[in-house]
Amino acid sequence: MADTMELRDIEVWDGNMAASQALRQAQVDVVAAYPITPSTPIVENYAGFKANDYVDGEFVMTESEHGAMSCCIGAAAAGGRVATATSSQGFALMVETLYSASGMRLPIVLNVVNRALGAPLNVNGDHSDMYLGRDSGWIQLDAYCPQEAYDMNFIAFRVSEDHDVRLPAIVNQDGFMTSHTAQGVKTLSDETAYKFVGEYKPMNDMLDLDHPVTHGVQTEEDWHFEHKARQHHALMTVVIPKIEAAFADFEKLTGRKYNIVETYNMEDAEVAVVCMGTSVETAREVAVEMREQHGIKAGVVGIRVFRPWPLQQIAAVLSNVAAVGLLDRSSPHGAMGTLYNEVSGALFNTDTKAVLTNYIYGLGGRDLTKAHLTAIFKELKANADAGKPTTPLQQYIGLRGPKLSFF
Repeated sequence: MADTMELRDIEVWDGNMAASQALRQAQVDVVAAYPITPSTPIVENYAGFKANDYVDGEFVMTESEHGAMSCCIGAAAAGGRVATATSSQGFALMVETLYSASGMRLPIVLNVVNRALGAPLNVNGDHSDMYLGRDSGWIQLDAYCPQEAYDMNFIAFRVSEDHDVRLPAIVNQDGFMTSHTAQGVKTLSDETAYKFVGEYKPMNDMLDLDHPVTHGVQTEEDWHFEHKARQHHALMTVVIPKIEAAFADFEKLTGRKYNIVETYNMEDAEVAVVCMGTSVETAREVAVEMREQHGIKAGVVGIRVFRPWPLQQIAAVLSNVAAVGLLDRSSPHGAMGTLYNEVSGALFNTDTKAVLTNYIYGLGGRDLTKAHLTAIFKELKANADAGKPTTPLQQYIGLRGPKLSFF
């Protein structure tokens, strides 16, 4: 029996420690991992918990990130609660196995500490890896700070393992900006955390020899389409209500309220930015200053659930906004950014007349400053007043050298 770790009501943790503590408190059966910056401390901390008898489960070091997720898939198919962590190139190496995990309906929790994809090689944060996994069939939650990295893991386990869902889940946090920034984190006791997550109840596990099952079958044209349609159906119709229910129960337990789409000063907003990760907190601060100092009714929309895409919720919160800036922290390489395209799709068949523009920012860890956001809000106000774009539809923000804009 694992030892109980006594925690203070508020611990000073970075995002990595917050995530690893959540894995410990969820009493994971198997963590299989291959370390990569900046997610290494998550599995390193967990290995320390194992070595010091705070964990009953197994810790498996593998030869690669592909091997780590393959091991997780085997452990989940066998009937265990399973988790791991990765970043960037490691996530890219996992992609093949991500599709296998979701297609086999295995409830694995993966912490992705978001980092740029090379080349050039870069260990700092952007959302390139998050976007790489958007069509992999995984639930994707986004944490803006260490507290949320802690909390979202509990939500991920609870929703992923629900027998009506049975889909793997990713918890994203910004590399270094969240993963290595220490803040006060309000904790749960080991008993309370485990009770919220719930005892793991296997389904279709291969070690239940009285009920034989097959995992990873080959279907070809006979049944492949049907499997994928049911997987998509579960993501789009079952997951959102399950997350909302988990959020509601978590608020009752902790007082911390989370929403599928987070909104700040949106009640009367004329202009708004949509963003994710640590940028949400900076944008909120600037939005307040725009109202107080410039008379611009600015609001912020933060995406909490990136997959399944909350199309209806997005359409609702942006229905009365005149101009919207979509902030993508990943280079789209030949197209509009992911958030631009996703939000455009959400608004396309509605009555909104909002002017949409795309801002690419923060690649490879480049700062998004308050000055950048002030300029963006002023541009959005000009678009709102004109009722049409007054600037290019896509711009790279904070770029050295000649300004680049497109479309």
